[in-house]
Amino acid sequence: MSAPLRVLSLTEGFFAGGARILHSDVVAGLHARGEQRHSVLSIASRARRESTVQHMAADPRYRSLRSSGIAVASLGKTAGAVPHAPHAYSSRQLRAASRAIAAADVVLTLKEQPLGLLLALDDAMMMPARPVVTCLHRSDPEHSGDALVWLGESVRRGIVTAAVSCAQSTDAAYAPLLGSARRHVVDNGIDLSRFRPAITRGGDPVRRELGIPEEAVVVAYAARFDEMKDPELFLRSVAAHRRMVPDAHYVMCGAGMTRENPRLVEMLSAEGGDRVHALGIRDDMPAIYRAADVVALTSAFGEAAPLCLLEGAASGAVPVTTDVGDAARLVEGIGIVTPRDPDAVAAGWRRAALEREGFAAAALAARSRLGRDRMIAEYAAVIEQHRGRLRIAA
Repeated sequence: MSAPLRVLSLTEGFFAGGARILHSDVVAGLHARGEQRHSVLSIASRARRESTVQHMAADPRYRSLRSSGIAVASLGKTAGAVPHAPHAYSSRQLRAASRAIAAADVVLTLKEQPLGLLLALDDAMMMPARPVVTCLHRSDPEHSGDALVWLGESVRRGIVTAAVSCAQSTDAAYAPLLGSARRHVVDNGIDLSRFRPAITRGGDPVRRELGIPEEAVVVAYAARFDEMKDPELFLRSVAAHRRMVPDAHYVMCGAGMTRENPRLVEMLSAEGGDRVHALGIRDDMPAIYRAADVVALTSAFGEAAPLCLLEGAASGAVPVTTDVGDAARLVEGIGIVTPRDPDAVAAGWRRAALEREGFAAAALAARSRLGRDRMIAEYAAVIEQHRGRLRIAA
């Protein structure tokens, strides 16, 4: 019997975000199959993002990977709004990264931001000859800043040998940059054992915690406080929806979604936020979705295959989204797509709540396509294809 394929995931850090949730789930699922042995190298041990400081050791993804027997190491840097450039690494950090890569058969990078490290290793002639597969999760490469340049240069030098996109929109957006690198698309999937509808209605613990009546309409919004997610459109839609459904409640979850964020407080004051529950980062998102009638997405750009739409639908909430990335394809038949207009978004929420039973039945019938088993099997096949593919010098 051959030894398991050794796979190293290189990530910018552990902090809240859909791509990190997805990638951690993929790594854990692949490791559990037994055909591959996974480890993770995080550039940062903490992150300052969205008005929060997030420590790696406290991150649910980090704890889950460690409990699954996956080794996780860190170079000890601090992640911020801008990824670390090639010149930002010390000799000690480069030596540690080189050893970790040399101990692997295949390297995965979570998005293009960690590629600055690989270019630094290459410049120092310390980059081991290993195939590198970059996992891409955006539909707007132009918002990646310098990391986009690093991706193009890594492909040109033959460091990056392949890319896996989580959506068709991502693959199309990055195609001009990937040159000779092999391209794959693997649709996102979720853990259906975690994200499932409530067995019965009534007595919901999250509604009880927040003081929300059982009969009230609840709209859940899972996003970090970022221009890409457009929380301002969400709150303007809240104001419009309250004119239609005065007793509705709204639950905001994610990094920066707390009343300790001055900008969010300012927005709440402008739009009226007395029925808005700003909860910040939560570890119980399945319960949040089960308490909701609607899961909302108001993003302006950058989305590829948003996990919140799949998670909400699988938990019994109706996804209502703006038309970004592959969102419209993901919710076809199980949700609603709206224009980027507060009244239109609010009307979509109202329709979703009124027709919830029909949408929930459709989501139940579609569960097989929402699950993670198919996704993990496809990732396993992609990684296996790149076993032993050595770098070809540019």
